[in-house]
Amino acid sequence: MLDYVGIVLVATAMAVLLAVVICTIPVSLRIRLIVAGAGGAWAGVAIAFATAGKLGGPITLGILAGLPLVAAATLAIAFPGVRSALLAIPLPLVIGANVFRLEGVFFLALASAGRLGGPFPQSAGWGDIIVGALAIPAAFLAMRTSANDARILIWNVLGVLDLVTAVALGITSGNGSPLQLIHAGAGSAAIQALPWSLIPTVLVPLFLIGHGIVFAHARAAASKQRNVSMGARAMRRPA
Repeated sequence: MLDYVGIVLVATAMAVLLAVVICTIPVSLRIRLIVAGAGGAWAGVAIAFATAGKLGGPITLGILAGLPLVAAATLAIAFPGVRSALLAIPLPLVIGANVFRLEGVFFLALASAGRLGGPFPQSAGWGDIIVGALAIPAAFLAMRTSANDARILIWNVLGVLDLVTAVALGITSGNGSPLQLIHAGAGSAAIQALPWSLIPTVLVPLFLIGHGIVFAHARAAASKQRNVSMGARAMRRPA
């Protein structure tokens, strides 16, 4: 039963997160279709690897999770148009999408069922629940204040640390992994099978890209404030 509910909610989260990007970036229909196709292909590859039982090692998981991040960062750095398109996604929407991290309750449920063990499910579960719950007030805050508001930045840093910590604990808790440091029952075994494998291979990269967009918004806001301040000081100088 847990897996069936997980399939529905994880698939919903994937669809909504991809829709946030596809429906809000100011690009042509052709580019939207390319982005949608790339996202679907990426999810398909992740599903194929999990179905074939090829997610047992940290290298495969690392590649599947890391490629989207590297691709997004490379495109954003290399092409100003990509940066502009990503910054056009409304900040409250980027933050609010993290409400799906309330699904972290499934990590706790899997631990209770004996399918996850050690500190990994507790860290990933409670961390996601806290970040997901705080995403709601943070999104409303983003509607009223600047992107470089300290409260938004604190939430964003917390969100990144939650994901990085969960990934690190998941990798070092994998039974039979050459990187295993934590030996605790099932470890991170459930994350290597569908539907839970889609969390590290698809959802985590999407959330990290979202956190990167928040930081980019904050940097742009800080730059704008500096320019306004410099302009105001220049106007006050005597001729």
